[in-house]
Amino acid sequence: MSELYDVIIIGGGAGGMSAGVYAARGKMKTLIIEDKRNTGGQAATTSEMENYPGIVEATGPQLMDMFREHCNKFGVEFARGLVSEISIADDGFIKTLKTTKGEEFQTKSIIVATGATPRILGITGESEFRGKGVSYCATCDADFYEELDVVVVGSGNTAVEESVFLTKFVNKVTMIVLHDQGILDADRTAQEQAFANDKIEFVWNSVVEEICGDELVSGVKLKNLKTGDITELSADGVFMFVGTVPKTDFIKGLVELTPQGYVITNEKQETNVPGIFAVGDVTDKFLRQVVTAAGDGAVAAVAADRYIEEEESWRKSVAEFGGTAMVAFWNPLSKESLEVINQLEIKCKDNPDQRVVTIDTYKSQNIANRFSVSEVPVVIRFDAGQEAKRVDVKDITELETLY
Repeated sequence: MSELYDVIIIGGGAGGMSAGVYAARGKMKTLIIEDKRNTGGQAATTSEMENYPGIVEATGPQLMDMFREHCNKFGVEFARGLVSEISIADDGFIKTLKTTKGEEFQTKSIIVATGATPRILGITGESEFRGKGVSYCATCDADFYEELDVVVVGSGNTAVEESVFLTKFVNKVTMIVLHDQGILDADRTAQEQAFANDKIEFVWNSVVEEICGDELVSGVKLKNLKTGDITELSADGVFMFVGTVPKTDFIKGLVELTPQGYVITNEKQETNVPGIFAVGDVTDKFLRQVVTAAGDGAVAAVAADRYIEEEESWRKSVAEFGGTAMVAFWNPLSKESLEVINQLEIKCKDNPDQRVVTIDTYKSQNIANRFSVSEVPVVIRFDAGQEAKRVDVKDITELETLY
């Protein structure tokens, strides 16, 4: 068993390393576990990176090297491994991660940053020309095809919306659609935009059989699903928009996922499990880019730090306290809350075996949720860390029942 970390980040892409920088700079003992030989995630496979603010021109690997250097500066530890299982202690605080090699790591918080991979169709030439004419991101690569002809594979919302976006740059977009003429899988608004765009053409009832080229893509071979005929179409690039696959198999059944397998988070990047956060492409989000992943990482690291502070304070002041703790759940907008706290402090003032602990329900939502506190003021008496009596205070005189 390893030493105890404050945070373990699963995945060394943009989101994971951003979280690492913020966590380690905040004096948290931080470990990033990455299953690949090199860090950087999908961004490290991008030949050019021109839309990350402040970086006018760089390759994906160069930008990710800078992320890694920034992590190193603040003392982030790195380990190579594929996390296969996460277990949580009975008290909900300490988490244990196991890898496929049988290694175990313990931590107070976890940030899942495993990303998502573009769905690969396995078309002949698809893997050979990835980054050499085959792309999975119009936002990333559209300007490389200015005034050129490209093919788009897919007919859902993403495929249609990205095709419309591509027309701002390219000469022509040809969408390869497996449905009958006029049928797309996108919503009506997106379809109308595509059909009204003079730069978008359609090949119906067809699939891409092969992506052709020498050093770069030069065209595709298409198969008509009704006739079986094979035709060739010249193209300078092929954009694949047939979905992505999140890397969440190892946390299925632990945290809440969308039907597509993406992690559901709130504005603090929290999952439904306290102390487990998720960032970047693995989450259910609108835009999957390096800059948004980096932002997620910063939020999650700060939220993880606050979570640890909250939990450790609770353990010290209540769970591990041998005396009586009067825990008052309150918020600053409630005058009744302030009166309750004042009365409790007067009662406990002369008794060294009693203490008053205040929990701001806005700042300490995890603790409030744990005890199902939705309205204030509420006071719970704990004896030697065990809940003994609860009062949902409607009248100040009800406090007497706690003693």
